[in-house]
Amino acid sequence: MTAAGTAAEEETAAGIARSVALRSAGLMLAVGLLAAAVVLSIGVGAREIPPATVWDALWAYDDALDEHAMVRELRIPRTITGVVVGVALGLSGALIQAFTRNPLADPGILGVNAGSAFAVTIAVGLLKITAPLGYVWFALAGAAIVTVAVSLLGGAGGGRATPAKITLAGVAIGAVLGGVTTAVVLTSRDTFDIMRFWGVGSVGGRDLSVVLSFAPLIALGALVAVLVARPLNALALGDELATSLGVRIGRIRIAVIVAVTLLAGTATALAGPIAFVGLMVPHVVRWFVGPDQRWIVAYTIVVSPILLLAADIVGRIILPSGELRVGLVTALIGAPVLIALARRSSVSGL
Repeated sequence: MTAAGTAAEEETAAGIARSVALRSAGLMLAVGLLAAAVVLSIGVGAREIPPATVWDALWAYDDALDEHAMVRELRIPRTITGVVVGVALGLSGALIQAFTRNPLADPGILGVNAGSAFAVTIAVGLLKITAPLGYVWFALAGAAIVTVAVSLLGGAGGGRATPAKITLAGVAIGAVLGGVTTAVVLTSRDTFDIMRFWGVGSVGGRDLSVVLSFAPLIALGALVAVLVARPLNALALGDELATSLGVRIGRIRIAVIVAVTLLAGTATALAGPIAFVGLMVPHVVRWFVGPDQRWIVAYTIVVSPILLLAADIVGRIILPSGELRVGLVTALIGAPVLIALARRSSVSGL
């Protein structure tokens, strides 16, 4: 090997090392921001609670103090819900974008959330299943059916599935299911009373035991996302090249569908249909770390709950009396982001 070749290899290795170091430092910074968001979520709201009081509520709890009860019974479960749901929505969006090779993919846009919401509405309205641990299985089934249906419809009519076909199929299915869901809710007063806040999307009012019961499903989906990150890098090169590299495409696609079902379905059952988190976060992450799915998954796990907690905090303080549900806040933020992404040259052909 020539001296020039050796120098080039050393320079390449040094560049890779610098890139890994920068990405690792950025991830640590994101973890710090997540910790700050958690602290703010516990302390900030319609009634601000000083950090010292929060600390006392955690380690020297006094049930005679209203602020201690608010921290333990309301703020902490709400914050944990925001973290868990944020991770689930962000990862499901990252997986769908990589799986469909569609930069505009998102569980909300592709109808996955609508499928979960429809199934939950059927469970609550027709079968009278009102316990979250009961209707979560309906949410998972609805998410799975819609994910498979969108994939099949996106490739219908000959030729391979394109981002445009998949997006249109998802929007169409989501619109139909959304209309039927609204009809079911409006025809039953009891169902309307149960679903009116859930249908907007909120991380408040969830019992901690329910959140912890849902967490293993999301953890399993996150584990699958981590395991398929490397094969998804190969899949981005095309099916033929991925196969030549030893990737079993069929298994990877099934694994992605299972992960998206667990993540999006459980998140929707827990907090309602919250849109745009899965669209925005992977795009922001990709700007910083590039197309490597391993880094995208790692960053998404940390950045997604930051966005959801921040949106929830804004929703608590933006109105002088009352609060704005987090699903509305993410929609207000996400709609302009979607328009901006659609206008970019990279997706102008959609």
